Amino acid sequence: MKKIYLILTHTGTSLSKIIKKWTHDEYSHVSIALDEDLDQMYSFGRIHPYNPIWAGLVHEKQNEGTFKRFKKTKAAIYSIKVDDEQYVIIRNTIHKMYKNKTKYKFNIIGLLAIGFNKSVRMKNWFYCAEFVKYVLDQAGVELGLPDKMIRPENFKYIENKDLEYYGLFRKYKKASLLRQYIESLGYTTANNH
Repeated sequence: MKKIYLILTHTGTSLSKIIKKWTHDEYSHVSIALDEDLDQMYSFGRIHPYNPIWAGLVHEKQNEGTFKRFKKTKAAIYSIKVDDEQYVIIRNTIHKMYKNKTKYKFNIIGLLAIGFNKSVRMKNWFYCAEFVKYVLDQAGVELGLPDKMIRPENFKYIENKDLEYYGLFRKYKKASLLRQYIESLGYTTANNH
């Protein structure tokens, strides 16, 4: 068994505020990471931190780009367990898509349609939640997510997840290192579901 990580964030950008106002959700963005350190974190979002229009498949970094620019980004980081085969499929799907990232477009129409309780899907067009769900679906990871009008907030309510971190996103790695240190001393840390 391996863990993958679902990172729910709210940056406070103009677009994230619009999404939050329309959906009344706590989080406006979701990413998927293949490792606890979030070095392999991907989503559909801003390609350049100062331009919300230019968006697509991005390799996100906790302390670079949009997340570096918006230091007060709030986050909830969940882990879910997948079997080894599912993990390989998830990794390969992400890497294949990223290698061909110019083929994929940001589904701004689909994202805005959610505010009107509508679903707009186009081949090779994704917004963040559609991308994460697509990757998990490719590996047969069943989380009980809706097929249409998927929102970042939906990932907050999946079963069999562990809350790894809640707070300011920029402080996550420090919290992760502290947890590892505490566990190395023989103590356990409690995860909330």
